[in-house]
Amino acid sequence: MAWDEWEQLKADAKSDGATRMQLNHLADPVGGGGQSTYGDLKVSNSDLAAIGKEAHSLYDQLWNKARVAQSTSESAAGDLTKQGFTLGKGLKHVAQRWDDQLKSLLDACAQISNHMHVTKKIHSGDDGYIGRQMSSIDTLDAGFDDRAGEPGRKNPVYYPKKKD
Repeated sequence: MAWDEWEQLKADAKSDGATRMQLNHLADPVGGGGQSTYGDLKVSNSDLAAIGKEAHSLYDQLWNKARVAQSTSESAAGDLTKQGFTLGKGLKHVAQRWDDQLKSLLDACAQISNHMHVTKKIHSGDDGYIGRQMSSIDTLDAGFDDRAGEPGRKNPVYYPKKKD
């Protein structure tokens, strides 16, 4: 989305008298404008592992198959240059650009693969941590159920009745 388009959308939202702007989904096609039917983003460890595995597989394939012609191309470029052909310089340039682009792609695949493994390890303990935190909140909350008086009324220990 272009910046101008974003600014226009914000201006349109303000001029429509909208009380809020919701950016996480489109309005309901029926006109309800309610919650998205897709729900929250959920990713399991198996999903992360599959992405990491595919990135690693792509890395291996590129390493094994995309570098095959590199040494041959550089050798041919050197021979053509020695023989006085200007094509040698062009072939050397193309081979170098190919190698640069391949290195960038290999690096990106490695980063994706590593990131998925790290993400899986980092977030594997999050569910347990959140569960522990929530259970301690439940325990704390249960302590407030022992009331000294009726629900909704102030505790008479702290707020004694006023004598007139």
